[in-house]
Amino acid sequence: MHEPGQGLGPEDPRTVGEYAITGKLGEGGMGRVYEGRSPGGRLVAVKVARAELAADEGFRARFRSEIAAARQVGGFHTAQVVDADPDATPPWMVTAFVSGRDLDRTVAEDGPFDEGALYALGAALAEALTAIHACGVVHRDLKPGNVIMSDDGPRVLDFGIARALHDPRLTHTGSVIGTAGFLAPEQIEQGTVGPACDVFALGAVLVHAAGGSAFGEGPAMSLLYRAVHGEPDLSAVPEGLRAMVGSCLAKDPADRPTAPGLLAE
Repeated sequence: MHEPGQGLGPEDPRTVGEYAITGKLGEGGMGRVYEGRSPGGRLVAVKVARAELAADEGFRARFRSEIAAARQVGGFHTAQVVDADPDATPPWMVTAFVSGRDLDRTVAEDGPFDEGALYALGAALAEALTAIHACGVVHRDLKPGNVIMSDDGPRVLDFGIARALHDPRLTHTGSVIGTAGFLAPEQIEQGTVGPACDVFALGAVLVHAAGGSAFGEGPAMSLLYRAVHGEPDLSAVPEGLRAMVGSCLAKDPADRPTAPGLLAE
């Protein structure tokens, strides 16, 4: 998703605002993500909303508030927001380009993290979540594909629009948005979603980095069921980290540590 050079199709823009589009990086629930260049030549990532979201004024309002929150977090733990126009048709947001492989690909190519690397990853992600939550933002879709292993440490991407995408006016009744295997029970059962759901996802991400899968493999519905009713498989996690990771995956949000608490530990 983060490799430049994919060709642009006839439906893809060549410019967004004052940014030249040079390639396609990927697409997701919000829309498409492009590689671009600033007027001064800096490499950026340009996120352009889907047309159906652009037509919803509620989405624009939430997108606007999330941009403001994302700017507060800054670029130390994330990809810094450098420009945005929530009133454009379609709305767009530009962030600094973060070079590196995502965690999913890193594990696939290099193998599972050892205990020391897993501690370092957990501390970095807990620090990122602490900064994000302090700004009143809940990621809601923390997963290996949203963690970039950059040269200066892991960075968490795509948190700034998470709440906007979960506006009930943009979803169907009974639908679950997110990634099975990393969603907390309260997200699956459409309960109250808060910072604790990101801590649950962090636990599942650490199991993945250790070479395991907290809720196994198979169809999404099976993973969702296990997350609500089953116990996580922590067998791949080094023994020294198993209790901490297990606490992140507690069914009850009140039983999970906070991100600052994890960071301190």
